[in-house]
Amino acid sequence: MKTIKVHHYDAFSKEPNKGNPAGVVLDGDHLTEQEMQEIALEVGFNETSFALKSDFADIRIRYFTPGHENDLCGHATIATIYALKSKGLLGDKTNITIETRAGILPIRIQSLPNNDFAITMRQASPQFIEFTGSKVDLANSIGINVSDLHEDLPILYGSTGIWTLLVPIKGIEPFKRMQPSNNDFPSILKELPKSSIHPFCLESNDPTAHMHARHFSSPFSGTIEDPVTGTASGVMGAYYAKYVKNNEIDQSVDLKVSQGNEIGKEGRVMVHISKKLDTYNVEISGNAVFVKELTISYGSES
Repeated sequence: MKTIKVHHYDAFSKEPNKGNPAGVVLDGDHLTEQEMQEIALEVGFNETSFALKSDFADIRIRYFTPGHENDLCGHATIATIYALKSKGLLGDKTNITIETRAGILPIRIQSLPNNDFAITMRQASPQFIEFTGSKVDLANSIGINVSDLHEDLPILYGSTGIWTLLVPIKGIEPFKRMQPSNNDFPSILKELPKSSIHPFCLESNDPTAHMHARHFSSPFSGTIEDPVTGTASGVMGAYYAKYVKNNEIDQSVDLKVSQGNEIGKEGRVMVHISKKLDTYNVEISGNAVFVKELTISYGSES
């Protein structure tokens, strides 16, 4: 068996064991895809990221759940860039690009007091697809009543790099009752059976936040719930501009999203939406905190 050091960072929080955990491998060039997948399974977090050399950007990042590779992951991107910057591996750079399977995306690094910094990542242009399945079955699959669904806002698949089903909820109370039956998702999500489900509402227990959400994983990912999601928060911000504000945002809007409270992993994501012709630019911002170093065994000796 081989061993590798995996750095555990929690994204969208400055308190260890809050926010969203990510495993970060700082030098993944020597690993095969199968080894990356095996390491991610052993780590067991919603995402483990692997930093690689790139011919097209400053760095390439690959993202693996315990079950499969993802095109993009917000919280693992924040954790990876935070790790690289804090360890001096990015030098004095404050603007970089990352190569992902969702495209080449720009990253900004902002200095904060006490030698800390925040990471801002641009996401892919938002896309939306209509959900035509049963609302009753959908509500049942996340443990709520169909009457909890917001009757004036559409249920849509959305993506700024990875697809999720955006499910508007009337208020915050149902979030405490939610219990996902993840294995039921593919039969309900007929248009995109591998999609996750992202219920959200336009209120929060945090008076400084504009929206609250939970994020239930596709059963193919090998996890149940993603505590604080970057990509889903980004497309949720685009949904807010397009369907809540009915495209009436002339320039830009900043949103704070609360997530993770119900499972003891409270975190916050900042979302910046700006108008771009007939679509929107989507950015998310957050920070991270180092938790510990993991020694992971993988592979077998030849």
